[in-house]
Amino acid sequence: MAIVDNSTLLILGPNAWILLAVMLILAAALWRLALGRSPWDMLFAGLRALLQLAAVVLVIAWLSDRGPWAFCFVALMFTVAVWTSGRRVASDGRWWIAAIPIAAGVLPVAAMMFALGVVPFSALAIIAVVGQQIGGAMSAVTLSGRRVRDELTLRHNEVEAAVAVGFQWPAARLMVARPVAGEAILPTLDQTRTAGLVTLPGAFVGMILGGAAPIDAGLIQLLVLISLLLVNACAAAVTLWLGSRGAWRYPRAS
Repeated sequence: MAIVDNSTLLILGPNAWILLAVMLILAAALWRLALGRSPWDMLFAGLRALLQLAAVVLVIAWLSDRGPWAFCFVALMFTVAVWTSGRRVASDGRWWIAAIPIAAGVLPVAAMMFALGVVPFSALAIIAVVGQQIGGAMSAVTLSGRRVRDELTLRHNEVEAAVAVGFQWPAARLMVARPVAGEAILPTLDQTRTAGLVTLPGAFVGMILGGAAPIDAGLIQLLVLISLLLVNACAAAVTLWLGSRGAWRYPRAS
């Protein structure tokens, strides 16, 4: 017996748009009143998501039968991810260095999946799989980069003390930053460990609703989750490596 008899888990209509507006306004209010941030950040993010998703739907529809052109869209995704993550980690310069850890996470994993024939050479598959990997790497670089930056900034006296007793600068920075860099992987690790128990991942649900066999949907979702673990681990490791060599030009605490 089918769990649902529609193509979606949600009932869409006028109420959905009302709910979107209410949730966004409440989020902005909490962002301001409880967390002391500008509500315009939250409101702008919601409006931007609406416009971008509308544009992406049109682009993906156009790309659906144009496989090679999908890589152009993926390149745009990569560029935006580098800008977004790089500005979070190094807002005063060298944001472009984020391209190194993001590429280090995405390219090897995507290449393996293409080489083994797991990902077909179709526009939708390329955008869906590589796009998720770019998003995962972006989050890992942002979280690990900011965590490493803050640790090196707050504990720069310990780094200098280690150098004074004979450590090289990279080794001294690594000693301080390495214990915290891995925290960027914890959300993905928890999501993988609890898959099917806490939440049903989107790819799995989408395939089930599209008529795929449960075992096939489960295998594809498992491939996505494990690939994201590898992507994020690579991205965080390279971010730590760059941070230990002063590539981001972190500021010092006053």
